[in-house]
Amino acid sequence: MKRADYPEPFRILVRELRRLPGVGPRSAERMALWFLEDEERTVSLSEALNNARLQVSQCAECGFFSMTEVCEICADEGRENLLCVVERATDILPIERSGVFFGHYHALGGRLSPLEHIGPEDLRIAELMERLERRKFSEVILALNTDVEGEATSNYLADMLSSRTLRVTRLAQGMPAGGGLEHADELTLARALTGRREK
Repeated sequence: MKRADYPEPFRILVRELRRLPGVGPRSAERMALWFLEDEERTVSLSEALNNARLQVSQCAECGFFSMTEVCEICADEGRENLLCVVERATDILPIERSGVFFGHYHALGGRLSPLEHIGPEDLRIAELMERLERRKFSEVILALNTDVEGEATSNYLADMLSSRTLRVTRLAQGMPAGGGLEHADELTLARALTGRREK
């Protein structure tokens, strides 16, 4: 006797929902049921996903999210002449929300990781160097995670920037070793940005 199961389209939906970060099998199943209970929810989510995919792109300058070629941050001429280098575009908002930093950003799109075969050519390092040629920033702040890969990436960038006549700094205390920007609160980030040091 064959065991009862959900129809194939439902199982495919559950499988796709499980691919979302932090979603396990039971949560994916509950979400799928929730969507199927109300057609308006499904249509609304589908439209929101499609609109975001079509309208939001990567800023050509810094790599942050934008609805135009250049994001609001890069277009703001009133910002300080500082450049904060982060791993991912999602690391920009925690720093912005700290209310301490009013400069520009550059998202690398990841970090060096030989074990995952991610080298300098896989990151937005060439774009960073080209950007530093075009604009003379007074300081580059390396705001990368403090784990092994983040430290390796910071050291690599510091070596590349050592021949230039600009100040290169790292975030100071306040950031826990092995921790990421996405987990830091505003006060921690404010202290780390205020007390940054030479690399």
